[in-house]
Amino acid sequence: MDHLEKELKKEFQLERMILFSDAVFAIAITLLILEIRIPEISGNVTDKLLLQALAALGPKFVGFIISFMLIGMYWTIHHRMFGYVINYNQKLLWLNLFFLFFIILMPFSTGFYGEYTGAELIKNQLKVPMTFYVLNFCFVGLFNFIMWIYVTNPKNKLMYASALTSDMKLSRARALVVPIIFFCMLPVAYFFNVAVAVYIPLMIPIVMKIVHRFYREKTESISK
Repeated sequence: MDHLEKELKKEFQLERMILFSDAVFAIAITLLILEIRIPEISGNVTDKLLLQALAALGPKFVGFIISFMLIGMYWTIHHRMFGYVINYNQKLLWLNLFFLFFIILMPFSTGFYGEYTGAELIKNQLKVPMTFYVLNFCFVGLFNFIMWIYVTNPKNKLMYASALTSDMKLSRARALVVPIIFFCMLPVAYFFNVAVAVYIPLMIPIVMKIVHRFYREKTESISK
């Protein structure tokens, strides 16, 4: 009976960590839109002025969409990761907490980046907002990678034994794609041009497909 109670308590505590993580993701993804203020136009309001005001918010909406998609992607990754986890310890709790810290920082870094993106960023070659934004995503990706390494380590006994397959290797490899690509924005911005650096994240889905295809072909060749 004591063993059963311990198992149920362990499962309950793990569920608490997952629910807390889901709440943080939900809050972060909601706060993103709050960084985009409704245009305020003094005097006579016309459709032309409203369209101009919306156009001026274009860079902020781009930042919002990118951050929304990436936070959503990290939520699905987190969901998949903890779908395999059957146990936890203090180190996993702290790794997850540090990971969530950088998730909840995203609305601010996105707002800061979006505020100085566009013509002003390109004209003045502003690098500080981009650096803050890039480093935020790099740390999210880094802690996501560290968690994958930690939970898939057989010595830690945190996952189903049957889950330790080539799929886990693919997950660890994919975890590095986003932070590496985002980090590439910095040398391009500092040594070449900020206007080019802002488009580098568009490479993420392409590189993801390449990595997925590489591991799939590698797995198929091993199985043969």
